[in-house]
Amino acid sequence: MGIFNRAQYYRAAKEKETVLDLERGKWIVNLSRLLRACALEEFIVELFIYFTAKGNHSAVTEFILLGLTDNPKLQAILFCVFLLIYLVTALGNLGLIVLIQISPQLKTPMYFLLCHLALIDFLGTSAITPNTLVNSLREIEIMSFYACAAQVCCFITFSVWALLMLSVMAYDRYVAICKPLLYVVLMPKKLCIQMVTSSYIYGFTVGLIQAVATFHMFFCDSNVFNQLYCYDVPLIALACSDTRVKELMLLIIAGFNVFCSLIIVLISYIFIAFAILRIHSAVGRQKAFSTCASHLFSITIYYGTLSFMYLQPKSKHSLDKDKFASVFYALVIPMLNPLIYSLRNQEVKNALKKIIEKVYSSDQ
Repeated sequence: MGIFNRAQYYRAAKEKETVLDLERGKWIVNLSRLLRACALEEFIVELFIYFTAKGNHSAVTEFILLGLTDNPKLQAILFCVFLLIYLVTALGNLGLIVLIQISPQLKTPMYFLLCHLALIDFLGTSAITPNTLVNSLREIEIMSFYACAAQVCCFITFSVWALLMLSVMAYDRYVAICKPLLYVVLMPKKLCIQMVTSSYIYGFTVGLIQAVATFHMFFCDSNVFNQLYCYDVPLIALACSDTRVKELMLLIIAGFNVFCSLIIVLISYIFIAFAILRIHSAVGRQKAFSTCASHLFSITIYYGTLSFMYLQPKSKHSLDKDKFASVFYALVIPMLNPLIYSLRNQEVKNALKKIIEKVYSSDQ
C-alpha cells in the first residue's frame, strides 16, 4: 500500500467515523471510543514525553495502523469477535484471581504464581485490545507518537513478565515433583514474592529501555505500518535513521530473555521427566504428569508465538503472518491461559465447585 500524506489520512479517518455513525450505530462507535480511552498505555504517555522529547526530532507525530480489512461487514464481525475474546479473557483471568484469593485450598506457591500470570495476561491484553477493537471498525487508526511509544513499552514489559513467570512456574513444578518433602522449605512465600517482584522490576526496565531506544530512532514521513497495534519490530522498518543499534539490542535482549527462560524450563522438565519415570505406579505417573500438562501447553504456544514474532530472520518476515501472530499473541493466548489452567486442573475445579455450593447453600 502506498503512503499518503497526512492530510489525506485525516480526511479519510473523519469520513470513516461518519460512515461508522451512520452504518453501524453510534453505540458501537461510542463503545470503541470508551475501550480505547481505557487502554493502559495512556497512563505512561507522560513518562515517554520525558524520556524521548529531547532525544527524538522525528517529523512524524503520529502513526497509522492499518486494520485487518476495509470491508465494513467484516469489520463489524471482527469487532464482535475481538470484543467477545476480550470479555472472556477479562472474566477468565479476573475470575481465576478471585478464586485463588478466596479459596483456602489454593494457598500454595503454584497458585500464587498462577494468580500473577493471570494478572499479567489481563493487563497485557487490556493494553492492546481496546485499540485493536477500534482498528477492527476502521480502515485506518491514528495513534499519537507518545501513545504508540507507551504501547510498545507495555507490550514488551508484559511479554517479559509472562516469560519470567512461566520460568518461575517451571521451577516450582520441579521442586513440587522432584523434592516434594522439601517443597514448603524450598518455595516459601517470601521467596515467591521476591521472584515475582524482581521479575516485575526487570520486565519494566527492559520494556522502558527498548521502547526509548525504538523512539530515539528518526522517523521521516513513513508513518504507516500494517499492524493492529504498536510494537517495536514493524517500527524498525519505518525508521529512516540507522537501526543497527536497535536491531542489535532487540536481538541480544530478546534472545537473552528467551534463551535463559527456555533453559530454566528445559532443565526443570528434564529433571521432572526423570522423576516421573522413577514412579512405579501408573496412577502416580499420570497424576504427576497432569500437574505439568497445563503449564507445558501454555509454554509451547507462548514461546512458539513470541519466537516467531521476534527471532525469525528479516528476510523471512511476512506481513500477513506477522499480523496473524501478533493478534494471536495479544488476544488469544491471554484468553487460553485461564481456560487451560482451570479446565485441566482438578484442584481449581474443586475449589470453584465448593464456592458455588457455598453460595447456593447460603441462598437457601
